[in-house]
Amino acid sequence: MAKNNKSFMAKPGEVESKWYVVDATDMVLGRLASQVAAILKGKNKPEYTPNVDCGDHVIIINCEKVRLTGKKLEDKYYRYHTGFIGGLKEIQYKKLMAEKPDFAVYKAVKGMLPKNSLGEKMLKKLRVYAGPEHSNQAQCPVELKLN
Repeated sequence: MAKNNKSFMAKPGEVESKWYVVDATDMVLGRLASQVAAILKGKNKPEYTPNVDCGDHVIIINCEKVRLTGKKLEDKYYRYHTGFIGGLKEIQYKKLMAEKPDFAVYKAVKGMLPKNSLGEKMLKKLRVYAGPEHSNQAQCPVELKLN
């Protein structure tokens, strides 16, 4: 009797994605971002395939209540370049979290995804909201508890 030793490889058209809501209240920014990135990649599924987008859609709410450990609020900076000479801009995370907490969470998750076209597809499945309200009720998202 012959054994079937073939590995399962997911195909792009056959992957089903679910919708999850993650409440970011009192969660550490980096840990939240790494766990959400794993869900967007699909690493929590048994049919995970590295070259196929197997991930689920994630909605993050209450981003203004996310925490940074240690002295990161004072010492950490978000840096970007405008493209002009001398155009390096930097914003302290204390100010960034006060003004645009959803942007800070978005950039943290984006940094933990692959830097290629597959990573861009995964990032399109992320929705980030500063408050407790979100506009994706029609997708019937499931509450997801992260540890």
